[in-house]
Amino acid sequence: MLIGMTSEPQQGQGAGVPDAFQRLWTPHRMAYIQGENKPTGPGAGDGCPFCAIPAESDEDGLIISRGEHVYAVLNLYPYNSGHLMVVPYRHVADYTELDPAETVELAGLTKRAMTALRTASGAQGFNIGMNQGDVAGAGIAAHLHQHVVPRWGGDVNFMPVVGHTKVLPQLLADTRKMLADAWPS
Repeated sequence: MLIGMTSEPQQGQGAGVPDAFQRLWTPHRMAYIQGENKPTGPGAGDGCPFCAIPAESDEDGLIISRGEHVYAVLNLYPYNSGHLMVVPYRHVADYTELDPAETVELAGLTKRAMTALRTASGAQGFNIGMNQGDVAGAGIAAHLHQHVVPRWGGDVNFMPVVGHTKVLPQLLADTRKMLADAWPS
């Protein structure tokens, strides 16, 4: 149970009709829902955050590692703590558009991400993948990115299902430092 919350809904708390759901307010997610910082079009100059992030410092951009062709960056809207993405610097939308060097480095950085996540957080498994195109669920379809989501046995999976709550126990800046420190050479 969350601190300060009861197991029984109480009349007068929050808005709407009382029900069995506990509420963990996450107003920061509204930026994602409303499409803040989403590209205005498919081009690299159309406000693509994946094109802009490399110009920032590692700390400000939440970059964990930089390669020659791709970089690893924390997801601003993570499914789990440590959820990161491996992103090519070049603005391409489809996996088939990567050149051989980009493909090799994307795979290598993904392997290094897994190693760092195991070292830093004891991750026991991973969801790894790309959503290609809007219809496949890509949040930013115009710039390819591969998700690396760490998982643990006894994960907090029950929280969204039973508790109707998502738990992220660490701030992004702290997660970025922890992974950068554990990143293999």
